Amino acid sequence: MPSATIFEAKTNLSKLIQRALQGEDVQITTGRERKPVVRLVPVEPVRGNRRLGFLKGKIEVGPEFFEPLPEDELRLWNGEGE
Repeated sequence: MPSATIFEAKTNLSKLIQRALQGEDVQITTGRERKPVVRLVPVEPVRGNRRLGFLKGKIEVGPEFFEPLPEDELRLWNGEGE
């Protein structure tokens, strides 16, 4: 497993990212003892197709949604006790 100090990681971040994307776990170390503090690994890709507006026409918001909250509920939302 390749490793780099924090200073080396700042200097060579793009190279370390490329190594991580190729499947390697890259350790970032600190101090003279080169103590491992973090691992650089690739993020899992988002699965499935996401598209905006897929619920259009399936959900309705009534006019009451836009009305102000009653005072007692507003106080609760503002964290002013129960």
